[in-house]
Amino acid sequence: MNYQEQYDAYLARAKRALEDACRRYLPAESQVCQAARYSLMGGGKRVRAVLVLSVCDMLGGDEAAAESFAAAVEMLHCYSLIHDDLPCMDDDDLRRGKPTNHKVYGEGMAVLAGDSLLTYAFETAARGMNESDVTAQQAVEAIGILAHEAGYYGMIGGQVLDLAAEHQTLTYEELVNLQDKKTGGLIRAAAEMGCVLGYATEEQREAAKTYANRLGLAFQI
Repeated sequence: MNYQEQYDAYLARAKRALEDACRRYLPAESQVCQAARYSLMGGGKRVRAVLVLSVCDMLGGDEAAAESFAAAVEMLHCYSLIHDDLPCMDDDDLRRGKPTNHKVYGEGMAVLAGDSLLTYAFETAARGMNESDVTAQQAVEAIGILAHEAGYYGMIGGQVLDLAAEHQTLTYEELVNLQDKKTGGLIRAAAEMGCVLGYATEEQREAAKTYANRLGLAFQI
């Protein structure tokens, strides 16, 4: 199997996990859930989901747990994109060639759709403990990593720095720090969660974290 075939196989697993999350948590008859589904199932490279799956597979971890956490990180990433596109943030009209969430459903509904995805991301991750062989300790550690990298010390902290940097010239170090948090946080979380679910050694975890840090900067560039 070549690289593209392998990537496509991971994409199919990620899509299946996200469709399952939609059935469980986002009923089609609800407008806010329709808004959440609109963005969540709107395509994308699913880099974060693929990282969870591939790192866990590489280490021989539990496939069902990996798929739950892959869906969780994509749901959390999607919420951040919905909020990032809002007029109070980047004020974008298009995302992946389609109208942004607030352009279709309104600003208020877009905020709530993002909030719903953020909330259900953690329920989806917790489900990975109940429907797999992963231990409670592993699940709690992986959920903690996701929360940490999504918050002030990761993605949100990077967004704060990004807002503060508008109309300013940043130093190289400041720019790297901003992107390491805003973009690198969830990429790092994905690789680290795959390590936790795959019983990685400390050496393996450090190697995966280094890889993810550099991938995050390359991705932003």
